[in-house]
Amino acid sequence: MSVQAATPGPLTVRTIEVDPPSDLLAVLPHGGMSWVRRGEGMVAWGEVARLDTTGASRIDEADAWWRRISRHAVVRDDVQAPGTGLIAFGSFAFADSSAAGGALVIPRYVLGVRGDDAWLTVISEDGHSAVPTLAEATAGVTPAGPMPHVSIEPGDRAAWGEAVTHAVTRIGAGELDKVVLARAVHATANSPIDVRPVLTRLAQDYETCWTFHVDGLVGATPELLARVDHGLVTSRVLAGTIRPTGDETADLAHAAALARSSKDLEEHEYAVQSVTQVLTTHCGSVNVPDAPSVLHLPNVMHLATDVTGVLSHNASALELIRELHPSAAVCGTPTLTAASVIDELEGLDRGRYAGPVGWINAAGDGEWCIGLRSAEINTNDPTRLRLFAGCGIVAASEPDSEWAESEAKLEPMRRALSA
Repeated sequence: MSVQAATPGPLTVRTIEVDPPSDLLAVLPHGGMSWVRRGEGMVAWGEVARLDTTGASRIDEADAWWRRISRHAVVRDDVQAPGTGLIAFGSFAFADSSAAGGALVIPRYVLGVRGDDAWLTVISEDGHSAVPTLAEATAGVTPAGPMPHVSIEPGDRAAWGEAVTHAVTRIGAGELDKVVLARAVHATANSPIDVRPVLTRLAQDYETCWTFHVDGLVGATPELLARVDHGLVTSRVLAGTIRPTGDETADLAHAAALARSSKDLEEHEYAVQSVTQVLTTHCGSVNVPDAPSVLHLPNVMHLATDVTGVLSHNASALELIRELHPSAAVCGTPTLTAASVIDELEGLDRGRYAGPVGWINAAGDGEWCIGLRSAEINTNDPTRLRLFAGCGIVAASEPDSEWAESEAKLEPMRRALSA
């Protein structure tokens, strides 16, 4: 159910070329949104309109709301690059029953960089088309202060081990093939969290990931749920994980072992199949590599497969993520059974962790990832937050190794919060 389903009149949108900033995140005002990878992407601030949704139809409602707004917007775009013109940022809860729901936010200003292009977009609801300079748009922006001290709880290892053991038992009994269990770690800061130094640290440490902040969800995710760009769809599937040692020679051997691991290959194949099945219904052709590659990150190595397809009809990015979510990479197989087991064993509301997060433009193109390696800042108390990590559980899973994997996945946010 939507909380606010309308916006005040047709929007006026103007995108102009600007000189590229040396660092996108350095321009971001306090509380702004970010979508940055390898130094490119977008930062945004201000709020022209938003839709808050809850329940099973949250993404459908957002898609319908966005189509109405896009249809009536007046757009003048001098750059014509992915991310220019009218766009909105969004994040959605993992579960239909979550109190976190979802939100689609239309910002006032968007500053973007992609290749040789740099742009400033101004979105107005009052019909004014005058475009300020970048200096005027960022007037009054104060630099981020030092990170406050953040106390992070260690988590309940015994409860985690019990949940993994129960999951393996149910898999062994034939109830399901795979389930992804998550754990939440609570943290408290001695003053309200300013996400800007957190984002800067994440972008520096994980430049190949998408460093994001949307509506209180902050992180650096390696997993692309769906990119839609002029009819081409790409989804990056990650499942199967090992922790690097820091020794280059040893890690090459570990990567080779991961690529041969029957346990990890089984987990990965479930995730690839769940994405491929959805894309096949929307695409005239789908390409799936014969074998996964190994994605190397500072904290973990993943089995990775990039699934691509060519759309056979005009499907928006929101339409696709509604069907792709939740994939086996964050839920399990079969999906409905795994979701039920998650409800029984996890003992937490994931909120927007492992839900879709990203952006969409007026044409329905956009880039949406899975909100992993993330933390959710408490809306009512910005000194409190939850850090999340999840692991795919299959028949061969062991509680101690899954605990170690979850600790590795918590490392990006722990490190960023201790900057």
